[in-house]
Amino acid sequence: DDYKIKVWNYKLHRCLFTLLGHLDYIRTVQFHHEHPWIVSASDDQTIRIWNWQSRTCISVLTGHNHYVMCASFHPKEDLVVSASLDQTVRVWDIGSLKKKGASPADDILRLSQMNTDLFGGVDAVVKYVLEGHDRGVNWAAFHPTLPLIVSGADDRQVKLWRMNDTKAWEVDTLRGHMNNVSCVMFHAKQDIIVSNSEDKSIRVWDATKRTGLQTFRREHDRFWILAAHPEINLLAAGHDSGMIVFKLERERPAFAVSGDSLFYAKDRFLRYYDFATQKETQIVPIRRPGSTTLNQCPRTLSYSPTENAVLICSDVDGGTYELYQIPKDSIGRSDLQEAKRGPGSSAIFVARNRFAVLDKSNNQVLIKNLKNEVVKKSGLPVPTDAIFYAGTGNLLCRSDDRVVVFDLQQRLVLGDLQTPFVKYVVWSSDMESVALLSKHSIIITSKKLVHQCTFHETIRVKSGAWDENGVFIYTTLNHIKYCLPNGDSGIIRTLDVPIYLTKVSGNKIFCLDRDGKNKTLVIDATEYIFKLSLLRKRYDHVMSMIRNSQLCGEAVIAYLQQKGFPEVALHFVKDEKTRFNLAIESGNIQIAVASAKEIDDKDHWYRLGVEALRQGNAGIVEYAYQRTKNFERLSFLYLINGNLEKLSKMLKIAEVKNDVMGQFHNALYLGDIQERVKILENAGHLPLAYVTASVHGLHDVAERLAAELGDDVPSLPEGKKPSLLMPPAPVICCGDWPLLRVMKGIFEGGFDSTGRGVVDEEEEGADGDWGEDLDMVDADGLQNGDVTAILEDGEVAEDNEE
Repeated sequence: DDYKIKVWNYKLHRCLFTLLGHLDYIRTVQFHHEHPWIVSASDDQTIRIWNWQSRTCISVLTGHNHYVMCASFHPKEDLVVSASLDQTVRVWDIGSLKKKGASPADDILRLSQMNTDLFGGVDAVVKYVLEGHDRGVNWAAFHPTLPLIVSGADDRQVKLWRMNDTKAWEVDTLRGHMNNVSCVMFHAKQDIIVSNSEDKSIRVWDATKRTGLQTFRREHDRFWILAAHPEINLLAAGHDSGMIVFKLERERPAFAVSGDSLFYAKDRFLRYYDFATQKETQIVPIRRPGSTTLNQCPRTLSYSPTENAVLICSDVDGGTYELYQIPKDSIGRSDLQEAKRGPGSSAIFVARNRFAVLDKSNNQVLIKNLKNEVVKKSGLPVPTDAIFYAGTGNLLCRSDDRVVVFDLQQRLVLGDLQTPFVKYVVWSSDMESVALLSKHSIIITSKKLVHQCTFHETIRVKSGAWDENGVFIYTTLNHIKYCLPNGDSGIIRTLDVPIYLTKVSGNKIFCLDRDGKNKTLVIDATEYIFKLSLLRKRYDHVMSMIRNSQLCGEAVIAYLQQKGFPEVALHFVKDEKTRFNLAIESGNIQIAVASAKEIDDKDHWYRLGVEALRQGNAGIVEYAYQRTKNFERLSFLYLINGNLEKLSKMLKIAEVKNDVMGQFHNALYLGDIQERVKILENAGHLPLAYVTASVHGLHDVAERLAAELGDDVPSLPEGKKPSLLMPPAPVICCGDWPLLRVMKGIFEGGFDSTGRGVVDEEEEGADGDWGEDLDMVDADGLQNGDVTAILEDGEVAEDNEE
């Protein structure tokens, strides 16, 4: 309403530029499908075409003498259609715009021409003026492929027009709206017209028969605008308080799979598809004569292989079924007997030549034979609104919050489970497992409805099928996924458009798309077969998959770790930090040391020390502490090892580093009195040095210290017998403890160069010490036992300076 056109970058939410020129409210704007053009319609009675690259107006289309309510480009030809309150629809030829260059210089030239020519210059000429509406026209639109125009006006009518190269004429009028028609358009894929109006309704019309098919109403909101999705079967409509997005018909084809055969309904025909040859055949027409409403596509399909009979259920007339018997030789012939029909929203085969029809009003099923005669009636154990196959003679009955397996012969409930509202039921080929699909979840159960696992999805679950390994493959709006029996799931691949799985065979997925076309997708099943093999303890499988496949990535490593197979994960990993973590987790000291050397940071050496200590591998503990210069821990290690020689070296190091506490601790550990007294004296603790010397009988030193202290000589307690604090001798001296038996994993040895394969169970854990063959030489070539290797460069002082 500010007379401006703004062009936005919708990802950045930013206005790029503004086009000025209209002198009144602007009603519609539209981009051209290939040229850098915008067409706009305004209350200033003009239509303007702009070049959004040069940001200039390249043509003004004048001729309407009232507000122009809409203008749009033809999807393929050089035409524009406009509708105005002057009661006309105009078609403009913009062919000459295309011939001119689209450079800014040409635009300026064209502007000067436009200013001299009141009738839109030579760029665009009126091709037709369509007169026929009695009131202002609010909308006009081209057909996507045919030479047709549809318009809607304040005379409450929708008009259909046809055009050729020389003229255009009115074909028909669609009456039914009770108020101004705001917007009208052709459906992109079906022969229908959709219109909406200020009478608070959306109407759907048959474009060929020109009759009303369906009406959607709102209570309080007038409709103003419509849009159709360019690729998929979606429409949007704007009203007073918002908008709705909807589809006119369900797109899931009804189908039934039997062995290598698929029976499905498409375009009012029953068709047959052979998975082995991938050939499809049209079998019988299922078109209903005289029906006038949409939403007639079959909802479910049931097949009896022995009798070659098909049951099709749809929602027509409150729910009906049709029974077709197909003679074996007739696939492809159409001279078939008439279908047998009957009321019933849900019907399925329960035996070779018997089918069950749900009678909702009495909550019972009628068992019928192939002549469509009732042979038996049976009440149902729960209020049932749909029945599904559950094996011969059994029914799966669905109510709002539960499903029940019911034996029709014995009238017994075989299984009962509380579930969200179940939409589809998929049985495994051996009939031992069943997947219950609801809007946002999948429940896997046994044939007697014993719950096994549940998977939740945030977006809609669309379809599913079992593969030959007992893995359930399913699709959502935009993914193909898998579920394993233990509750693990994952993504196999993403989808551009929804598909409906019919069969999974090896790495092939057979499916129907929304147009009812059979498609085959090749998938990579490695990930879920790998997980399944781990789950089923098929370790030989796992081994060969690791050897031969490209299976890798964080997800697999995390999965193996989480499932308690860190030693397997180890074989996938190149990243040293991850290798280190997995090696520590699986107790593989050898790999942990190698990785720690590569990473060479304090934290990793520390963690290596902790694990080596747990396993009793003193050599590696010492090595790790040396690398982190962790002197306190090293001293303590030598203390409990009884390695007095190295303890005295640690004392020297502490002296060099001027670490008084370190010196004192080492002197304590060694039980070296002279050293302790010396340290206390040097640190200025003369009273303590005096007491220590006196108690332990170093009288010369005590006298010297007493002379220094003068009057401050501390008194010693009387009647007490002092004893020397000496650490006890260790049980085992200077070596590894009895080593913890770290079990070699199932896969250890499976990866060695000899190709020995998997280690036998008896062999497991036979050699506990994985670090025995470590040759740990420090950077300077000093053996790990040489403590002088520990100091920083230049820290070891010469003896005379010491």
